[in-house]
Amino acid sequence: MINFTHQQNNGLLTLTLSGDLIGETGGTAIMEVANQSIADGIKKCVVDISGLRYINSSGIGVLITLLTKFRNKSGELYLMKPSESVQKLLVITKLNAIFNVIQSQSEVK
Repeated sequence: MINFTHQQNNGLLTLTLSGDLIGETGGTAIMEVANQSIADGIKKCVVDISGLRYINSSGIGVLITLLTKFRNKSGELYLMKPSESVQKLLVITKLNAIFNVIQSQSEVK
């Protein structure tokens, strides 16, 4: 089960995810928030994944879809503070080369 909160501040959408990101469970709600934020003119998104325990291929699909949505609007998506297990998954899948992985919001450009 995924839990998430969101906040818009100074043109930045921050999504804070916790629990298990396994696609359909919360992916739709996350996309609705992202779509609305993009419609509001937000171009940058930080996804705080420090609270994620588990992510599967559908969950990765959610993150890739978010990344695509923001980049298509000349924006950017950042993954913040991945846990050790999620970081390993990003390295194994080579997604660490696609995503901007940061440790704090101060790294957002």
